[in-house]
Amino acid sequence: MEFAVKKYYTSFQKWLAARFERAKMTEHLFMILVAIVIGILAGFSAILIRWLIKTISNISFSGPGSLLENIMNAPWYWKLLVPALGGLIVGPIIYFFAPEAKGHGVPEVMEAILLKGGNIRPRVAVIKAIASAISIGTGGSVGREGPIVQIGSSLGSTIGQFFRVPTRRLKTLVGCGAAAGIAAAFNAPIAGALFAVEIILMDFAVAQFSPIVISSVMATVISHSYEGKFSAFHVPPYQYVSPYEIGFYFLLGAVTGLAAYLFIKLLYYLEDYFDNRLKIPGYYKPAIGGIGVGLIALAYPNVMGVGYGSINLALHGHLIWYVALILLFAKIVATSVTLGSGGSGGIFAPSLFMGAMVGLSFGWLAHTFFPSITAEPGAYALVAMGGLVAGTTRAPITAIIIVFELTNDYQIVLPLMVTCIISMIVSTKLTRESIYTLKLVLRNIGIKEGTEVNIMESIFVKDVYSKDVTTIHANDNFNLIVNKVIQGHGREFPVVDDNQNLIGVITVDMVKDFLFETETLGNVLIATDILSTDVESVIPTDNCQVAIDKMRKKDYESLPVLENEKSKKVIGTIRIKDIQDAYNKEVERRDITSTLASSITMSKKEPEIHFLEGYEIAEIVPPRSFVGKTIKELNVRARFGVDILSIKNNESESVQITAIPSPDYMIGANDTLVVAGEIENINRLKNLS
Repeated sequence: MEFAVKKYYTSFQKWLAARFERAKMTEHLFMILVAIVIGILAGFSAILIRWLIKTISNISFSGPGSLLENIMNAPWYWKLLVPALGGLIVGPIIYFFAPEAKGHGVPEVMEAILLKGGNIRPRVAVIKAIASAISIGTGGSVGREGPIVQIGSSLGSTIGQFFRVPTRRLKTLVGCGAAAGIAAAFNAPIAGALFAVEIILMDFAVAQFSPIVISSVMATVISHSYEGKFSAFHVPPYQYVSPYEIGFYFLLGAVTGLAAYLFIKLLYYLEDYFDNRLKIPGYYKPAIGGIGVGLIALAYPNVMGVGYGSINLALHGHLIWYVALILLFAKIVATSVTLGSGGSGGIFAPSLFMGAMVGLSFGWLAHTFFPSITAEPGAYALVAMGGLVAGTTRAPITAIIIVFELTNDYQIVLPLMVTCIISMIVSTKLTRESIYTLKLVLRNIGIKEGTEVNIMESIFVKDVYSKDVTTIHANDNFNLIVNKVIQGHGREFPVVDDNQNLIGVITVDMVKDFLFETETLGNVLIATDILSTDVESVIPTDNCQVAIDKMRKKDYESLPVLENEKSKKVIGTIRIKDIQDAYNKEVERRDITSTLASSITMSKKEPEIHFLEGYEIAEIVPPRSFVGKTIKELNVRARFGVDILSIKNNESESVQITAIPSPDYMIGANDTLVVAGEIENINRLKNLS
């Protein structure tokens, strides 16, 4: 059964790819059409997950009032039981079916971009939707935006894998899904597109920005069509009372930056606790987190769920300042417990919640003492929402645009820019990593240094080092040392004992210091007299990034390679040039792989090899007029000036290649022709219908 399904899937894949080819679609047009599909699917996914959350919430906390009112009116034991039960259901689902769905999801998407070329398992979208809906619907203190982003990214990756697009395009499609997710969640298409390039792709110079924008717009259109032009929050008109007020927004930025830092540190402290110190099966841990949230909710039920109701209260100034301050800390703990224990959901909504609470408290104090030059507390709550998002995600542009799109009020831009930038600066000073990148750094995935570091980490010393190493024995005299340095390679030479164990290093500079005294010291001075025992080394299982870091530390061009961690035996040396060569080969290999995948799978799918100026060898799909005719009947060489070198038949699971086909070979619809000739003639042949 499984084989039959796979066979039909592959056949459909080939049929669809052939239809695209028949349409003579350019790669850019292909990406735009796929982006439209991703945007539509992500838009419907956002609608579905909102419906799932609402349905489960109504089942979990039924009643005549709003969700927040129903939670407040629920019996104390119900506030404990429901989140615990939700965790008990979510834990096994994530543990056994898709561990990537654990937590807030965005770091997993970033990891897929950095290390997996954008490949995300298709099942992640389904599991993330179910797990997040249950987590949020049963009172987990998480948001729905992160899950929608991960679901959209998974859809983008799945569609890209279906069409076998190359890595660089697959990453763009993942970005399309992420943009569509944010756009559908907030009805903010501009913020969605910026979120994709600022956080997911981490590159404002992304080659194809238009597909990301298209996906973002399409997801927003779908949300508008089915749910109206709703706003995620009921935002009151923004007030900017006085130019002097800008100083308060500088202070507000610093305060939100501190709150963001506290949230990041507590979240990862609890995640480390649940992952590494709590010794129970992983699928039980979300239930423990559910009980923790329930205990907090006994006193402060506002922390349960996405918290949009409480945010609206803060925006309209309907909360007392000290209650809002307590809710800030309660939400930080509740969200950290939910995600740290393994629950599924996002950090966007909790960040907005925390921002609204800290902003309301700050605004109340500012307005109380300076009523003539400050706005109502709700204005500060609105601006602080963006500030806390900027502090946690380190994406100030996305934060600014999200809040701006919520208000559509230009007056908010200046205070918002000040608060978001100051918040990011303060948070960055306190902790280098964002709430997203810290998770990757803890997994030893390099972010700040870019792709080069990740490539270096994928190359190991054992694949690069040379066994041809010039060693100096501990008892070698100075004359012998000089001869070895002259005849050897590099600037650093390991010094070893009788068992080839490393005891130090001698550099060219050390030898230079004694060259003028060679006549008197040549037979007296030995290696142990001049060596340095402060030496760095690596072992075969270290990656090249480790080797590079150690070389930079000592300003070395090479390092000795030891047998293993417990041994000091020198088995070779690794040089900076060897690492550079290996890096260049790996980059070239990845580029060739990506280009080959592109040439095989995109609409322009014929690989081309230029062997003389103006000539090439290319793979082309035969024009419709060729199908059913023999090579002899077509007389391709006389009519088009090209030669058919070979034919690949793609009809079966394995590609059949006919080298130097006979004149009587009949061309089929599933054939691919390998032709050679002038580029102009081959292009003319390609353009035949």
